[in-house]
Amino acid sequence: MKKHLLLVTLILLSFVPLIDLLQPGLPVTHDGKDHVVRIANFYQNLTEGNIIPRWGDNLNWGYGHPVMMFLYPLPSYIASFFHFLSFSFVDSVKLVFATAFVASGVTMYLWLKEHFHEQIAFLGGILYLFAPYRFVDLYVRGAIGEHVAFVFPPLVLYFIHRLKVENTLKAFLGASVSLALLILAHNAVSLMFLPVIAAYSLFLVYKAQKKKVLFLRLLFIGATGFMLAAFFWIPAFMEGKYTLRDIVISTDFSERLFPLSSFIYSPWGFGVNGFFSLQIGIVQLILFSIGVCISVKLLIDKKQKALISMITAGMIVITVFLMTTQSLFLWERITLIQKFQFPWRFLTLTVFLFSFYISLTFSNLRGRALKFFVICVTLVVILIQLPYMKAKEYVVKDESFYTSVYAGTTDTGESSPVWSVRFMEEYPKAHLEVIDGIASINESARTSEKRVYKVIAEKETLMRENTLYFPGWGVTVNGQTVPISYQNQDYRGIMTFTVPTGENTIEVKFTNTKLRSFSEMISVIGIMMLLLLSLFMKSKIFNKRRNFLEI
Repeated sequence: MKKHLLLVTLILLSFVPLIDLLQPGLPVTHDGKDHVVRIANFYQNLTEGNIIPRWGDNLNWGYGHPVMMFLYPLPSYIASFFHFLSFSFVDSVKLVFATAFVASGVTMYLWLKEHFHEQIAFLGGILYLFAPYRFVDLYVRGAIGEHVAFVFPPLVLYFIHRLKVENTLKAFLGASVSLALLILAHNAVSLMFLPVIAAYSLFLVYKAQKKKVLFLRLLFIGATGFMLAAFFWIPAFMEGKYTLRDIVISTDFSERLFPLSSFIYSPWGFGVNGFFSLQIGIVQLILFSIGVCISVKLLIDKKQKALISMITAGMIVITVFLMTTQSLFLWERITLIQKFQFPWRFLTLTVFLFSFYISLTFSNLRGRALKFFVICVTLVVILIQLPYMKAKEYVVKDESFYTSVYAGTTDTGESSPVWSVRFMEEYPKAHLEVIDGIASINESARTSEKRVYKVIAEKETLMRENTLYFPGWGVTVNGQTVPISYQNQDYRGIMTFTVPTGENTIEVKFTNTKLRSFSEMISVIGIMMLLLLSLFMKSKIFNKRRNFLEI
């Protein structure tokens, strides 16, 4: 127990900001309610046998929405597991926030402990947990994807370092799975951290004795990590052209850049677009300033540690710059960073870099000086952040509110099909309607991805299925595929089709495109590769002490 005292202490302290979550109901945040509704739709898909949910049937006023194809699935899988254990959807979401917060401190501690004294690792974990932006994500924005993503960057780096140190199958599997989970936690944040992971990997290769071997292993990790997550990121990237994504995000960022002073200090608030705090943290900034002075002195002494700290400081400056109004010219010209949509998302990377940088620059402290420094910083950081560790208010709603038809899409409209309107504005009169003709309609079956109707038409009838069209939707009448229209200006994005005279069985079904099936196959191959590799390495044919890939 004494050996893990600091880790246990870190875990116990990480519960302090979560106390407010014990209140009944859902914290009122920007996205919290939408996330609960989306997860309810996600869970409904799982109960219907859709292992990879892609369509939210109850979203968008009941017209459905493809938002789940483009937004990070990992938090929804975790919340669905909690709901399966009989927690309400609201409590399941709160549990995801709580477990991710605690886990992020643990993973940061584990990685930093690979390089520094455990007291420095503890300090880095504290700074990672108690940065103001962490409470913006938790209690202001309710950004569940970003919040969960905080767990995985240090975990990926931890396993990559373990692979260099001990070269085991466990380290390889851990790094591959962690990378995949980072991508599934938040697509934009994972893209943001890839340069950091790549830089760290190259540094380890530079330090390794067998550089080529380690480099190939790390490439293998990257490949398998992306393969495991391919079922999500390939369709999310490739099928974005069918949505309003590029139209919406091409202008939104211009209103979300702020002066540098906002990141030094900005008052706490619960509004949007700058009406919440963007501050990095006064303690973090003070320690960063001291650290820069220390790095300059070390650089004069030509110490390698100084070079690493200065590179890290440079990365910090770049990430902060990308959030300021002075960087507008870059946002206007570089389409890649436009994919991040909200410039302040770079605070996720900033929090990580600050935690590492401060840990690195003060790692030379020893004995009582180190102990005193860690205790003082911990107490000051926690006390300063105490006013931010609570929600504005809570709302209590019946579970049916989240499981029934919802007048929203859970995003800002960027995932809406390009041939539809950004947001629907009224509920449909029925699931299937007659536009022109005479027919009686009986709905015999309905799931998230399939609905069946019995229609008796007195003459050839034009019908309207009140579901947004997206590639994958198709209609059959009496077992025969019929053409559908979805670009009629009177029914923008809504599927219309014709049925013949007489009694008809109509089936409307959402199926995988070739791209989605291909992407899922890549993930299956990735899983099989890891399973076969595990069985191969544990085979009695090989000496148990043989290191991974040294064959």
